Amino acid sequence: MFRKTLLALSLLAAGSAFAQSQLYTVVDGYKVDENTMKGFRTWRAAACDRCHGANQEGMVGPSLVNSLKTMTKDEFVKTVRDGRLEKGMQSFGTSQQVMDNMDHLYAYLKGRSDGAITRSKVEPIAK
Repeated sequence: MFRKTLLALSLLAAGSAFAQSQLYTVVDGYKVDENTMKGFRTWRAAACDRCHGANQEGMVGPSLVNSLKTMTKDEFVKTVRDGRLEKGMQSFGTSQQVMDNMDHLYAYLKGRSDGAITRSKVEPIAK
């Protein structure tokens, strides 16, 4: 029984690692895949740092490093798209760049929240 439980936990952990590796790829803590790089560029272009801080650790807006530990992707998309005006979060639903790169933005911020991306400024993985 113990071996079966250990095997099941190992497979579960491997599956989680595989799922995360599909979301973003990080080397040396700051070199990222092309799509995650697009997410970083979208972050910069939308000037999200004005409220969430240059390191995503919060200022007027909350820390995204902490928020994305519990926020689902659907909740993230809804918040970015529709905003939370009562809390001061503007809507980005009319921003073509943000909407076109929503998955990439999520990947970048999730990588920061997961601790895989260890600094806010990233670079592309050298090919």
